[in-house]
Amino acid sequence: MEKKLIDNCMKLGFGMMRLPRIEGKQEIDLELSKQMVDAFMESGGKYFDTAYVYEGSEAATKATLCDRYPRDSYYLADKLNASDFAAKSEEEAKNEIKVSLERSGAGYFDFYLLHGIDEGNIDNFNRYGIWDYMKRLKEDGLIRHYGFSFHSTPEHLDQLLTDHPDVEFVQLQINYSDWEDPLICSRRCYEIATKHGKPIIVMEPVKGGKLANPPQQVKDILLQANPDATFASWAVRFTASLPNVMMVLSGMSNMEQMKDNIAVMSHFQPLTEEEHCVLDKATKALQQFADISCTACHYCTPGCPMGIHIPEIFAVMNVYKMYGQLQEARNEYNWRPGGEKASACIQCGQCEGACPQHLPIISLLEEVAETLEK
Repeated sequence: MEKKLIDNCMKLGFGMMRLPRIEGKQEIDLELSKQMVDAFMESGGKYFDTAYVYEGSEAATKATLCDRYPRDSYYLADKLNASDFAAKSEEEAKNEIKVSLERSGAGYFDFYLLHGIDEGNIDNFNRYGIWDYMKRLKEDGLIRHYGFSFHSTPEHLDQLLTDHPDVEFVQLQINYSDWEDPLICSRRCYEIATKHGKPIIVMEPVKGGKLANPPQQVKDILLQANPDATFASWAVRFTASLPNVMMVLSGMSNMEQMKDNIAVMSHFQPLTEEEHCVLDKATKALQQFADISCTACHYCTPGCPMGIHIPEIFAVMNVYKMYGQLQEARNEYNWRPGGEKASACIQCGQCEGACPQHLPIISLLEEVAETLEK
C-alpha cells in the first residue's frame, strides 16, 4: 500500500507552513527557503506539504520548488479547507484548488486533503459535497490521491473511514507527548486508521517545536540516554518508527532543523525497546507541566479583528509555564514586536472556531494578560 502512493522517497516530508521569515518582517525568506529545498532534495527527500490557508506558503512553494524542479521529481500535497474561517460558501470552498494551483504553479497535486476535519466543521464538508468533489478532481487529473487531515475523536475517525472507504490516506497528529493524551488520542487514532488499512502521514511530530526544546527535566532524561542525539530527533524517530506511518512531516524553519532532520531520516533507524522506555519516562516528566498546547499553526490569526499574534503570545507564556521564568517572560512579552497585547481581545470567538487544538483561547488570553501585563 505504501509503495502504491509514495515510492523511492525518504520518510521525511518538508512541511512548508513554517518557512523562515526575513528578520523583523512577516515576509518569507525565499533565498534561505531555496537553500533548504535544495538540501532536502539532494538528501533524497521528495514530499512537500502546503495548504490554501498557509499564508504565503503556496507562492513560496512555487518560487522555491515548482519553478525550479521537474514536476515528476517531487510529491506535492495541498489542502481544501471548508471551515467557516476559510470559506464562506460551497463555491468558495470548491474554488480553493483553482487558487492553490495558480499560486503554486504545480499543475496538479499528488496528494489533496480535506483540511483539518473536526466536529466543528464536518457539516460544511458534508453539506458542500466535498467528498464527491474530491473524486471528480481525481477523475479530472487535478489530484492523484485524496485523504484528509484530522483533529477529532477516534470514534469520529472510525465513522469517517467507514462512511468513505475510498479515502486513500489520513494525516494525524502523532508525537510521543500526545500518544496517550486523552484529548488528542494519537495512539487510538493510529490504531483505527491502521484497522481500516489507511497509510498515515504524521503532522506535528515535534508538537509545534515544543519537543525540540522541552523542560529541563525532560532534557536531562534524554541527554542521559544519548548525549549526542538532539531532542527533536527523539520525537521524529518515535513517529517514523510506527509501522503504518508512510510519511513524517516536519515544518522546518531554518537550515539547522533541516540538517538535523536529514541526518536522522536519511539513515533512519527505528527506536529500540530501550529507547521507547526512555521516551515513556520523558512523557511522564512532561505531564507535570501545564503548558498551552498551541502548535503555532496560525489558523487563528488572519481573522482576528484586533490583530493579536496569538501563537507568539502563547509561546511567551509558555516560557513561564514550562520553565518558571516569570520575569523573562514579562520582559519578552513587553518587547514583543507587532500585534496587540492579550488584553485587546474583544472575545469575538473566531479564533476558537479556527483552532485545530480546540484551545479555550479567550480564557487563555485573559490568563496571559493577568500574568504578564504588569
